[in-house]
Amino acid sequence: MSSIHAVKRAHAHLAWDNSIPPAVRVHSGDTVAFDCLDASNGQLAPASTPASVAALDFARLDQVNGPVYVEGAAPGDVLQVDVLAIAPSVPWGWSANVPGFGLLAADFPRPALKIWQLHDYAHGAGYAAFDDHSGIRIPLRPFAGEMGVARAAPGPHSTIPPYATGGNIDTRHLTAGSTLYLPVEVPGALFSMGDGHAAQGDGGTAIETSIRASVRLTVLKHPARTAVVNTPHFSTPAAPAQAYYCTTGVDPDIREAARAAVRHMIALLAVEHGLEREDAYILCSVAGDLRMHEVVDMPNYVIGMMMPKSIFTKPGQTGVLSATHV
Repeated sequence: MSSIHAVKRAHAHLAWDNSIPPAVRVHSGDTVAFDCLDASNGQLAPASTPASVAALDFARLDQVNGPVYVEGAAPGDVLQVDVLAIAPSVPWGWSANVPGFGLLAADFPRPALKIWQLHDYAHGAGYAAFDDHSGIRIPLRPFAGEMGVARAAPGPHSTIPPYATGGNIDTRHLTAGSTLYLPVEVPGALFSMGDGHAAQGDGGTAIETSIRASVRLTVLKHPARTAVVNTPHFSTPAAPAQAYYCTTGVDPDIREAARAAVRHMIALLAVEHGLEREDAYILCSVAGDLRMHEVVDMPNYVIGMMMPKSIFTKPGQTGVLSATHV
């Protein structure tokens, strides 16, 4: 029988470091509830101004909550993270232009700040109002920008960029009902999450906000299958659009990240569906969607190869990674 555990705001850290003691220890299949501040770590508020952005203490940004030690997780395994529920915990959020960050950093050198009001936010639905007169409303689709496990390389490693083990992957598809798969590099996996987002476009900057979330953490063991998960993979629910399984590439060169995402999908299709590499490559070209997920937090980009699950029509074929649970 699974248990429910809690990771509180006080259980926060500012680096991926496998020497950080666990906040909680759980069994495979347990549920963990998280209460996380926004990415500014409470430095921005509804009354903040662009000057507040310029004054941000970067050493306090992008904190994550955890880590969670999952019993039975070992290097070479995969940690399955089922997002059960996630919603903003406050009625406001912010978006900012932080000098030096973003795809057009050279074009926008000055700090800017947008404060959003979140309507009907408590259950992760509702909308964000752009202002009082334009009529622009952004549907809320909350997710955590940071979800990852500790790296094997001795730390500390900054929480600002994404890594092969997750981290600041800023992938808007990881809403409630989605599943993230992470390669485990250290005993216990040491999972952490944070950086709440109320909404975001692919590759863009989010409406940052504090969140409450619950996830189920399950260890997967099956060498032939878990070997293909060497960067974050994820599976999306059908609503509000078509369901996908996605492999990612994480690299400081955006072209290499795209190549890696496709190569990882080819490897998955070979293991899960028995396709020859050439056939899998053709399928990626015909049916897959290659998307930018994260292009803001240097030095690494996250590019995804998203395969629609609907193309797998045989009984039992879902396009989802299968493996043995512990």
